[in-house]
Amino acid sequence: MSAPKTPASRSAPRIDLFDERPLDAREEALVRDIRVIEALLFTATAPVTAREMAPHLTREADIGALMDVLTADYARRGVNILKVAGGWMLRTAPDLAHLRAGAGPEPRKLSRAATEVLAIIAYHQPVTRAEIEEIRGVTTSKGTLDVLLESGWIRLRGRRKAPGRPVTYGTTSAFLIHFGLDAVQDLPGLDELKGAGLLDGRIPPGFAIPLPSDDDALRDDEEPLEETPLDFTLTSGAKDED
Repeated sequence: MSAPKTPASRSAPRIDLFDERPLDAREEALVRDIRVIEALLFTATAPVTAREMAPHLTREADIGALMDVLTADYARRGVNILKVAGGWMLRTAPDLAHLRAGAGPEPRKLSRAATEVLAIIAYHQPVTRAEIEEIRGVTTSKGTLDVLLESGWIRLRGRRKAPGRPVTYGTTSAFLIHFGLDAVQDLPGLDELKGAGLLDGRIPPGFAIPLPSDDDALRDDEEPLEETPLDFTLTSGAKDED
């Protein structure tokens, strides 16, 4: 799951923030808006949306165009601007991601089982534990799901309207932020997976990658969770997980 490519910038005035020549009123407002956006991004700990920026900018500010200009400008630097989870945030340039200035905690590495389960949830959400096991062909331990829940990358969505009322799982905005996605629909499709060598040429005829959706609204076959959800899903016919 790699970060999407930076979109091409839209046509917008190029302003040199370090040019000391006098500016007209429009240019002055543009410079101020750019500086305000930079400050908001620098101080934010989560993606900053256009709605959150708007109260701090001039009424005429075209936030989309401003962000395209800034994104293109920062693409050459050690810190990039990335559109993720419906907003923008500063991220270390991919080629410098190995640099760590502090002694922060090492990111948790997922097991193969957890990676498979996360991918299934991302593409097939809302999905139950039994449905995950049917796709994988092996039993999925509660511990694997617990690890993903603790990471903040998946969440309990609701309950399936089916015998046992099993819990359904979906991804979170933290999942989008970690993998550099603006929306879950940006996950690679079949052609992209083939191009990356993740699928070989022997895939079954008619094999398709589902179009993922993380819409918060419950589906017709889901109902809300209670305060203390319990998963009574019974599994059968699956091999034990590695």
